[in-house]
Amino acid sequence: MRLPVLRIAALMASFVAPGAAQAGTLQDVVARDELNCGVSIGLKGFSYQHPEGHWSGLDVDVCRAVAAAVLGDPDKVAYTPLTPKERFTTLQSGDVDLLSRNTTWTLLRDAALELNFAGVTFYDGQGFMVREDLGLTSALELDGATICVPIGTTTELNLHDYFKAHRMELRALRKENTPDVAEAYERGDCDAMTSDRSGLASFRSQFEDPGAHILLPEVISKEPLGPVVRHGDDQWFDIVKWTIYLLLQGEESGVTSENVDEMRASDDPTVQRMLGVSGDLGRQLGLPDDWGYQVLKQIGNYGEIYDRSVGPQTPVNLPRGLNALWIDGGLMYPMPIR
Repeated sequence: MRLPVLRIAALMASFVAPGAAQAGTLQDVVARDELNCGVSIGLKGFSYQHPEGHWSGLDVDVCRAVAAAVLGDPDKVAYTPLTPKERFTTLQSGDVDLLSRNTTWTLLRDAALELNFAGVTFYDGQGFMVREDLGLTSALELDGATICVPIGTTTELNLHDYFKAHRMELRALRKENTPDVAEAYERGDCDAMTSDRSGLASFRSQFEDPGAHILLPEVISKEPLGPVVRHGDDQWFDIVKWTIYLLLQGEESGVTSENVDEMRASDDPTVQRMLGVSGDLGRQLGLPDDWGYQVLKQIGNYGEIYDRSVGPQTPVNLPRGLNALWIDGGLMYPMPIR
């Protein structure tokens, strides 16, 4: 890893790059020498703070990847746990530089809230979890049931839409955030819990008896989840967006945290550009040209992040499905790094 002072010098020189003339989030992060990242509260596999204090998960690794790209050090991140109610105002106020928590990309959030979604890091859909001993096999059997749901989310809106469309009676038990929803459900305060299916799997893995709970087969919504930045700072938007594409291209090109040093000798032009061996793509973003190397060396590619966070070998146990690369039948498609 470079000495921090050398990297900061390189970054200061890069501020004259195209699109970087006006001071913005990048300059603030570099001056602070730390990325402020908003994350969710206690969602294992996505953003979870361990008892000893460190954070892990897919959304956390997005924060760490951006810090590696900008500061050369993935540990230079200050995490702010945010409820669904406070996540957008905290980002809009500038208290965090980046929101990387399970947040669905919608038109209103993109336009009316003046936010930019930098890409999709997890394709999901809303579902229902119930106790296996209820004997239910379909969400259509939940007529008149009490459903635990977080307040002020697309999850709540989708729930009402689904019950209305199927002419079912809904009794909603609304909680401030998803961990509170999970606690209420596990106590037996409601018959079912609804959330993104990834979140349901995450909370089930933390229950005292995970095997006593099942996910019903219905997927009632599309939930493209990804990191969010404020409108008005195109350079910062580009940095976060292309960091995501770099993670995906790293997997597609077979560049991992283990082989990245030897891959610097690759004849593949895409790999050369990613790792800063050729071209000046870093400068176009206002970053040193080794930004991609720093990310893949210290964080790994998207597949590595997925496998260690929520993959089949973890307690969350989610198959890749839609989150596989496009060449493997999924939806993950990196834009050309050139």
